[in-house]
Amino acid sequence: MASRRTTHRLAADAGLLVVAAAFMLPLAWVLLSSVDTEANLQVKVPDGVTLSNFDAVLTPEITFTPLLNSLLLCGGGTALTVVCAALAAYPLSRFRSRLNRPFLLTILFATSLPITAIMVPVYALFVQVNLIDTLQGTIFFFAASQLPFAIWLMKNFMDGVPKELEEAAWTDGASPFQSLLRIVLPLMGPGVAVVTVFSFVMMWGNFFVPFMLLLTPDQMPAAVSINEFFGNRGMVAYGQLAAFSVIYSTPVILLYVLVARRLGGGFALGGAVKG
Repeated sequence: MASRRTTHRLAADAGLLVVAAAFMLPLAWVLLSSVDTEANLQVKVPDGVTLSNFDAVLTPEITFTPLLNSLLLCGGGTALTVVCAALAAYPLSRFRSRLNRPFLLTILFATSLPITAIMVPVYALFVQVNLIDTLQGTIFFFAASQLPFAIWLMKNFMDGVPKELEEAAWTDGASPFQSLLRIVLPLMGPGVAVVTVFSFVMMWGNFFVPFMLLLTPDQMPAAVSINEFFGNRGMVAYGQLAAFSVIYSTPVILLYVLVARRLGGGFALGGAVKG
């Protein structure tokens, strides 16, 4: 019996190692190719480490301007998503109504719609309202596309905050909006962090939306400008592509590091409820 459990554990460990290797190989290729002047599709240790690939891509046209555009688009879209999701999730979490479940099912259905199916009418609408080729228009659509799932996440976290804390604040004269800002959102900090990171990551890696809604090259984000490394007739600057990928991934990694403690933190509501 013990030997069978040992065999199963070893098989599970081997399976996990295979999965880990499948994830690590692309990462290893990016890191090694970024410092290799003769990089190709093979994962190999470079003959000599060089930073020439980074020197080639660290220019305003290739990296700095697209990254700034990405930060403006994704940062603005994430902020708008988190604010709107909190305001929408609060009444769904705190007030019971017959319309709550149909509304939640409706927005859940909205998350299943493929983005390619709605881009044609969205493009036509943006042309009519003069939002095509504008950063603010792309920010609005980014927020609208991420809002349904963000509302679901925010509501689930908000359900974990005891309503008794708000009722005590209401007794002291606080309005529902004040209780949301000063009690509910601070206590559900990990939930807000999850929604923020999820929304930012989904927007950061989105190629299709800015490619369709933005026309001016100077407004293109890094998710679109990375396509410039794929030349005609199958020619690809693999070393520069890998170097740009490392730089492109840095903001997402930094964001996760900044909120890692909040993601791992608990709600710490026990003492508050007892007090």
